Amino acid sequence: MAANMLRRVGGLVAARTGISTRCLSTGTGTRVSHAQAALRTADAVCFDVDSTVITTEGIDDLAAYLGCGDKVAELTAQAMQGSMPFHEALAKRLSAMNPSRDELTAMMAEHPLTLTPGIANLIKALHLREQHVYFVSGGFRQMIEPIAAQVHIAPHQIFANTLVFNDDGSFKSHLDSEPTSRAGGKAKVVADLKALHGYKTVVMVGDGATDMEARDIPGGADAFIGFGGVAVREKVKAGADWFVTSFEEMMPSVTEADGQWFLTAEDRARLMTNQHLDFMAAAQQQQQQQQQQPSI
Repeated sequence: MAANMLRRVGGLVAARTGISTRCLSTGTGTRVSHAQAALRTADAVCFDVDSTVITTEGIDDLAAYLGCGDKVAELTAQAMQGSMPFHEALAKRLSAMNPSRDELTAMMAEHPLTLTPGIANLIKALHLREQHVYFVSGGFRQMIEPIAAQVHIAPHQIFANTLVFNDDGSFKSHLDSEPTSRAGGKAKVVADLKALHGYKTVVMVGDGATDMEARDIPGGADAFIGFGGVAVREKVKAGADWFVTSFEEMMPSVTEADGQWFLTAEDRARLMTNQHLDFMAAAQQQQQQQQQQPSI
């Protein structure tokens, strides 16, 4: 219903502003047009969190707060270079940090995670189009849920690692049954979501090679959009269907209403504020008036 309403909003905006047909920006990537079309028609969009939805790497933030940033960075490098299995590196990093529940709570209160500019508007636009949004991360659920709540992503739409604490609040372990605790876990989550819900088109967005893997397995994502707004990974830049450095670049693909026109920058800005409700109300009123008119 919301998607249909958005199309009617499009007609109103076009009539009032004289918007003409124009194409999406070209951008960088191996299949830019394919990725843009996939994003526009996607049933679901999956986002990595660290260095994508947020401006930092959550595990690095926690390690720095606990005073073991260098040790954890060394273990991360070993995992990325393939000299240590991913699940083993995760376990060793957590062992090095040994975070208590109270320390985690204090760190998040003193140094809250920050949304990357533009992500809230993009997710709002996806929700307006009734496209499902998921967070798929190798980070920790306890750190992700508060930031997800800011953009109306429910806990069941988050797939991430879970820290486990003892009754006294001391660190116990991580939940190793989470797919994201193992190599290839993000790709598996995306493929499982697609199969479970019968999604025809799924897009993965992220900054890392593990995000790009979601496109490269059978039944996985239909397109991968590499995000370099926080950190540019050359492998991702070279292999992405579409590589962007800001979420604003993606907005035209999700504010397109009827396949023929796209909102201007001013219109998109208005849509991303509460003023979009005025257009929704106007479109609904117009529809009701049309329904009340006698047929000829």
